[in-house]
Amino acid sequence: MSTLQFDVVIVGSGIAALTTALAAAPRRVALVTRGDVGNDGASRWAQGGIAVALAEGDSPDLHADDTLLAGAYLNDVASVRRMTAAAGVSVQWLEGIGARFDRDAHGYVLGREAAHTHPRIVHASGDASGAEVMRALRAAALAAVHIRRFEHATATGLLRRGDRVIGVQAVAPVGSMNLVAPTTVLATGGIGALYRHTTNPASADGSGLGLALAVGAALSDLEFVQFHPTALAPADGHSGQLPLLTEALRGAGAVLIDACGRRFMPGYARDAELAPRDVVARAVWQELELGRNVYLDATLAIGSEFARRFPTVHASCRARGIDPSREPIPVVPAQHYHMGGIAVDSSGASSVAGLYAVDEVARSGVHGANRLASNSLLEGLVFGRALGVHLSGLPICDDLPRDLPGGPVALDVPASIDARIRDLMWRHAGLVRDGAGLGAAAMELDALQVQARSFPLALSRIRVARALVEAALQRRDSLGAHFRRDARVARSA
Repeated sequence: MSTLQFDVVIVGSGIAALTTALAAAPRRVALVTRGDVGNDGASRWAQGGIAVALAEGDSPDLHADDTLLAGAYLNDVASVRRMTAAAGVSVQWLEGIGARFDRDAHGYVLGREAAHTHPRIVHASGDASGAEVMRALRAAALAAVHIRRFEHATATGLLRRGDRVIGVQAVAPVGSMNLVAPTTVLATGGIGALYRHTTNPASADGSGLGLALAVGAALSDLEFVQFHPTALAPADGHSGQLPLLTEALRGAGAVLIDACGRRFMPGYARDAELAPRDVVARAVWQELELGRNVYLDATLAIGSEFARRFPTVHASCRARGIDPSREPIPVVPAQHYHMGGIAVDSSGASSVAGLYAVDEVARSGVHGANRLASNSLLEGLVFGRALGVHLSGLPICDDLPRDLPGGPVALDVPASIDARIRDLMWRHAGLVRDGAGLGAAAMELDALQVQARSFPLALSRIRVARALVEAALQRRDSLGAHFRRDARVARSA
């Protein structure tokens, strides 16, 4: 079992992980990722872009106001205003390292998405924003001499000395290793693999939350799970990642209809298709529960311009034999984003010494009960850079043990256990919940832990699911993305 020492160990390689790593120079950084750097995780799949207040009449304060409203005012106000104020300079920083955003003769092309009062979404190649941002960040990270990459490596546990985290144990193609550092950052993304339908890649399985739970780190707001209203419906009942149909389609005028061509959203919300995501997602879910197929129709609003304006979505549809410029697209809701996570302070520090968290795995307070569209890449960018700068100023500590325990860890998650978790969470901790269903899920997850005791990663996943179910049980009212049909009072952003 080899032991290597660094100043910072970062688990993940999405937008937050890479911005943190780059900004932490000249500290020695170890970057641990289960795939290729910059290509593993949800960031590269983002279509919506980055929210930044640049339009005439817009401002960071107005962006903050929209964020607070969408989050049902459960947000941390100071964190929200810090994020929106830093949006412009952060996008400029991305351009400085080579990211190319869509521009016209007047500057950035700004799109509008649901619950935004102004056009303020900066895109790249129409609907390929995440891919372009990650291309630029990956190139910068590969060129950075202070970053050492451990690709196709899985973090299986956090190392501790007393009550302090001092690195991670990881399994890589070359074998097991201990990566020791005074500071460890979890930037592992979301929890999509806990649900039947998700827009997230398979690596978004709640692993960071599981690592944090194992060392007693405080978690917060786990019950707030966002579901995207429009993922491309599977043709064969497929479970797992589904292609996302960006919210910018509805911002451009696409409408939701049933099989008879009836537009139903005006009956659910005043803002119809531009209502907050939780409202639109539950409306789609309700229509499906009534036995009606649901479609996103862009034939009139976008039509022949579809391939040019939304090339990623167009390619996904054409792969399914659908021409979105001429026919409606079948859709289902899908788990998309997790507002809760590891509770962190303004610097990104968790309740456990030496352990930090950033972006989706963290509960930074910026999203509250429901994330505003296109604030996710922005959060990772702003708070990742801030965390990296903070870590670069910490004193170097070489007084760390090298004789640490370790050994092989089973990395497989049996398909039967994976399917059971996804089914339980989709049915009982999904878009619409109630006490009876959540209680049943809790009991079944407890029983499932016994079956999974020989599979550490499966067991970790079950414990994360169980903690989320418990949080949903404890919050008896409906708020933002957490909707209980048995609540006495229903509130929504």
